[in-house]
Amino acid sequence: MTSQTFADFGVPAPLVDVLASQGKNDAFPIQADTLPDTLAGRDVLGRGKTGSGKTLAFALPLVARLAGKNDRRRGRKPRALVLAPTRELANQIDEVIKPLAAAYGLVTTTVYGGVNQKRQVDAFAGGVDILVACPGRLEDLIGQGYASLDDIEITVLDEADHMADLGFLPGVTRLLSRTPAGGQRLLFSATLDNGVDKLVKRFLRNEVLHSVDEAHSHVAAMTHHVFAPADADAKKDLVQTLASGTARRILFMRTKHQAKKLAKALTAAGIPSVDLHGNLSQPQRDRNLAAFGDGRAKVLVATDVAARGVHVDGVELVVHVDPPVEHKAYLHRSGRTARAGTAGDVVTIMLPEQRRDTLDILRKAKISATPTAVTPTSPEVVALVGEVAAYVKPEPIVAQPQGGGRSQGANAQRKRAQRTQGTDAVAPAAGGGRQRRGRGGSAQGTDAPAAGRAPQGGRGQGQRSSGAGRGQSAAGGQRTGAGRPQGAGRSASGTPTTGMVVGARSPRTNRRAQG
Repeated sequence: MTSQTFADFGVPAPLVDVLASQGKNDAFPIQADTLPDTLAGRDVLGRGKTGSGKTLAFALPLVARLAGKNDRRRGRKPRALVLAPTRELANQIDEVIKPLAAAYGLVTTTVYGGVNQKRQVDAFAGGVDILVACPGRLEDLIGQGYASLDDIEITVLDEADHMADLGFLPGVTRLLSRTPAGGQRLLFSATLDNGVDKLVKRFLRNEVLHSVDEAHSHVAAMTHHVFAPADADAKKDLVQTLASGTARRILFMRTKHQAKKLAKALTAAGIPSVDLHGNLSQPQRDRNLAAFGDGRAKVLVATDVAARGVHVDGVELVVHVDPPVEHKAYLHRSGRTARAGTAGDVVTIMLPEQRRDTLDILRKAKISATPTAVTPTSPEVVALVGEVAAYVKPEPIVAQPQGGGRSQGANAQRKRAQRTQGTDAVAPAAGGGRQRRGRGGSAQGTDAPAAGRAPQGGRGQGQRSSGAGRGQSAAGGQRTGAGRPQGAGRSASGTPTTGMVVGARSPRTNRRAQG
């Protein structure tokens, strides 16, 4: 089949130029199928597997439609809306749309929960053309009067089936009801179950269905493996071996706790890793994804929060450390590799007691892979790992200091403590109170070192000590228990103080600090 360029479909020249600067010249199948109808203004229902290029398929007609009018931005009333199920997906959609929008001077913004709403409110006040939003926070802002959907000309619902899985369809229904009935609507989904078909019937008019792939198909360039270690100890060694190497890889776990624990253990073993799960704040998620994307971390250990919407180039291997609970999760997890025409491998680790459930999931996902008994040195494993990276003690992935005098590196603080104490031991707190634990960031970047706080009269205890996690060493080992090094300031009694005082606190005046 002869490839077709974006210009062949009538994509405006400024957008073609933007795509060319990104090395994108030929349209993928879902783009080639949908662009003639979407650019003509028709409602479209697009069904395609993860990684097939759906985002660009709706980003181009969305920007082209708005570019055809020179309407000025009208405060809190955007002209285009994209609804996405997760913060990560919303950010990645915005990254695709933003350079296209900039070609016409259009402004985009994102709206989602988990962060302070002030930036989002200010964006609406300044005027927004294209809004990429998660349903919950958008409904909140509309309810507070900060946003309106009255002027929406084109609405996109991305990952509609995931919206349904997360229980977001009632909110999505309310939001779509607020958009003008005559506007263009595009709905993209891997499947049409769990109520997605009801959305189609209610909100799309004379829609055109484009189904590029079967609903449960997997990427042809993806190779699937099922490795069966003898027991849990053998599995632990196998996971570490699969995580080694120089290429990016994503390891999926079932629980947040296990994801965090594994990321720490891998980092301690010399494999720089970050975690991604629901317990992280949005800044932590952004920081960890940035570290994974720019190569500071080679491994992302994630729960199913990363199974959709997280796209990082060059992910060569996905490992189901814990098999997923159902086949759709398997397909979406696996879709983080072999994206946009590239090749990739997927490994499912199966313990003896998981055999029946795992094989059932693979059968439903229409994946053919024969379980293989392996050890970390088996040829099948070595072939996937490739070149194993030499041990390099990882640098902590930290946020930049938030202003002068409020943040100090862990090494500098440790040297100050050693000069004053002459030992790594920590003196017990006065009065037999508990030792204060440091609140710094872990070596793999799950938490940035807490910025030290300048001492204040009556409460000043100097800068916080830096540690890994909450008093854990970089290797995930013993607690440091470091007391707070005291900088120049005043003690509780008001006497000027300088230098270091470790644990020497009055039981009465410092009871709060000890607790």
